[in-house]
Amino acid sequence: MRPTGPLHLGHYHGVLKNWLKLQTEYECFFFVADWHALTTEYETPQGIPENVREMVIDWLAVGINPGAAKLFIQSRVPEHAELYVLLSMCTPLGWLERVPSYKDQQEKLSNKDLTTYGFLGYPLLQTADILIYKAGHVPVGEDQVAHVELAREIARRFNHLYGREPGFEKKAEAAAKKMGKKNNRLYHEFRRSYQEQGDAEALDKARTIIESQQNISIGDRERLAGYLEGTGRVIFPEPQALLTHAPKMPGLDGQKMSKSYGNTITLRESPASVEEKLKTMPTDPARVRRKDPGDPDKCPVWGLHQVYSSDEIKNWVQEGCRTAGIGCLDCKKPLIDAVLKEQSRFRKRAKEFQADPETVNGIISEGCEAARNVARETLVEVREAIGINYR
Repeated sequence: MRPTGPLHLGHYHGVLKNWLKLQTEYECFFFVADWHALTTEYETPQGIPENVREMVIDWLAVGINPGAAKLFIQSRVPEHAELYVLLSMCTPLGWLERVPSYKDQQEKLSNKDLTTYGFLGYPLLQTADILIYKAGHVPVGEDQVAHVELAREIARRFNHLYGREPGFEKKAEAAAKKMGKKNNRLYHEFRRSYQEQGDAEALDKARTIIESQQNISIGDRERLAGYLEGTGRVIFPEPQALLTHAPKMPGLDGQKMSKSYGNTITLRESPASVEEKLKTMPTDPARVRRKDPGDPDKCPVWGLHQVYSSDEIKNWVQEGCRTAGIGCLDCKKPLIDAVLKEQSRFRKRAKEFQADPETVNGIISEGCEAARNVARETLVEVREAIGINYR
């Protein structure tokens, strides 16, 4: 997440609730993308440090668990930047120019000068963020699938250019022998069936043999996979987009909740402010007077009921609004209660972390070091593959 301001309820329902689920199912890396924030906020970076810290506190407040996932700050893992530079040497310029969000964001943020190398290259920095951890899946919404596809293309190109290390075949054969006589024999039989006859079942069986080996290194496993498929060593696996359920979180005006629209409720906003914002939300324009019937489908408040209210309350809203049996303030009352109840948990936990900055600092430091350990290992392989590992 880019630390460009306070997180709001749209972030919680659209992203963080998915993270809470994913952290129990996968090895997860969640990071504050402060370099990415600079792609659009480079002229006014003063607020970024405070936003970074508040973002981490928000994550912890909603239940992101530093014991289950690695939480870190992008700029404190400088290996991201080195991989970004190395990937930029072999990434065609046209690939970046055709990313759908490039011109779209320039138009949306026309008040900012985004004719910078950093803005053009931010999808490549995203690719480095993904590939440096050899991520198998990237949780994204549909609007970000193109970015993951770019990462796949760049991984494929890098593997093609640098995957053929010196003595690749000999190293692959040596790796196969480490699997034992039986597995070595089966691996070669399946490899021959796949490469000579295109037998997809043989390919799957050979992959299963490779994945079951406990006594070979990651490098040998990748060599065996590349040798099997007739390519080379797979330095970067191609990441897959993990499309996550992200219900549309409407803002106070019925549009998607977004800071740029000025229609948000922040995660830890004061109860008085939340109540005032919801009470003054626009409603169905047809309900000029209390006795006028309305149509919930034309009312921005109904969108929030779909996120927060039970079926019983939603039925009550539908019936009461269409018959003028309830007024707009009546309709908003259970919604206000539900939002404040949800936020009370966030505010309580956030206060605990704000009162204990040393714990927050420790969580960040441990996450950064854990991420750096993984990133360093990847960069050793990358430098060796390119041939610039002088140590």
